[in-house]
Amino acid sequence: MNADGQLLFEIRDLCKSFGDISVLKNISTTISQGEVVVIVGPSGSGKSTLLHILGSVDRPTEGKVIVEGTDISSMNPTQAAIFRRRKVGLVYQFYNLIPTLTVEKNILMPLLLDKRTVDREYFKQVITSLGIQDKLDALPSQLSGGQQQRTAIARALIYRPAILLADEPTGSLDRKNSREIIDLLKLSNRNLEQTILLITHDEKIALEADRIIAIEDGRIVSDRKRG
Repeated sequence: MNADGQLLFEIRDLCKSFGDISVLKNISTTISQGEVVVIVGPSGSGKSTLLHILGSVDRPTEGKVIVEGTDISSMNPTQAAIFRRRKVGLVYQFYNLIPTLTVEKNILMPLLLDKRTVDREYFKQVITSLGIQDKLDALPSQLSGGQQQRTAIARALIYRPAILLADEPTGSLDRKNSREIIDLLKLSNRNLEQTILLITHDEKIALEADRIIAIEDGRIVSDRKRG
C-alpha cells in the first residue's frame, strides 16, 4: 500500500440532497494515488452516496469532485459513463452480474462495450489469481456467493482501472472468503498502483487500510492515517 502518491481525488464542499433530505453535508478531503482508504460509519450516514458520486454514478447537489484535474461532477451522462468504464472499477455487496451471460462475458463486458481488444494474457492472470478459471462458461446462478464476488472483482479489474470503489464487498461472504477477497484487492493495489476506496463494517478489514474516514450524519467526523 502506498499512501504517498500523487493527488488523485480532490473533493470540495460536497453536498447531496434527495428532496428535503440532506445526505452529504460539506464533505471536503483529498485522496492520493495508490492509497487504500476505508470509509466507515453507521447505516444511512451517506457512505454509499459518497462512493457513487466519486465513481460518477451519481452527481452532487453542490460542490466538486476533481479527478486528475477534471471536474467529474460537471460531466454529462455520456462523459460520466465513459469515465466510469475506463477509470473506475465498481464492486458491490450483491455482485450485480448479468444473469443471462456467462462468467467470461460478464468479466469482459466493460471491454466489449468500449469495443476494446481483450488482452488474453492479462485476462488469464486475473481469472487465475481469483481462482475462477474453471467457471468461465457458467452462469452466475451456478456459482457460490464467493465465486460471484470473484467474478464481479474480475469485471472491475479487467480495464486496469486507476480507481477501485468497493461497497461492502465482503458483506455477504463468510470469514474465509472475506479474507481472500481482501487479500486480492490488496494485491491489485500493489500490482496496478490502484487507489481503493472501500466501505466496510468489518473492523479487521478497516485496520488494513492506509486511512480510515468515518462519516456520521453526512459529515466526516474523523480522518486518520495508520502507521
